[in-house]
Amino acid sequence: MSRADFEVLVSEALDQVPPELAALIDNVAVFVEDDSPAGDPHLLGIYEGIPLTERGHFYGGVLPDRITIYRNPTLEICDTIEDVVDEVNITVVHEVAHHFGIDDARLHELGYG
Repeated sequence: MSRADFEVLVSEALDQVPPELAALIDNVAVFVEDDSPAGDPHLLGIYEGIPLTERGHFYGGVLPDRITIYRNPTLEICDTIEDVVDEVNITVVHEVAHHFGIDDARLHELGYG
């Protein structure tokens, strides 16, 4: 799958975030990278930033949080286009949830592991 097609899937996954939650997403940039970091080659996505639950009166003048979705590791674990769509949706929800302060343990309980 091309980078452009994968980016469309990520955009579509973000569009599926319920509007009431999407309106609360604050100061976040979303990126697609081909490869995950060398130290974690199977990583599908990552959230880097300060979750909403940890922001206080001190929060301001900071660079946007960053959500990165990794194309090649995702494609490597998927057999079909449908699998890619499902995995991208799960990964996007997982990383957006981190922005809202939901940790991995809870996400695994909810099926977004």
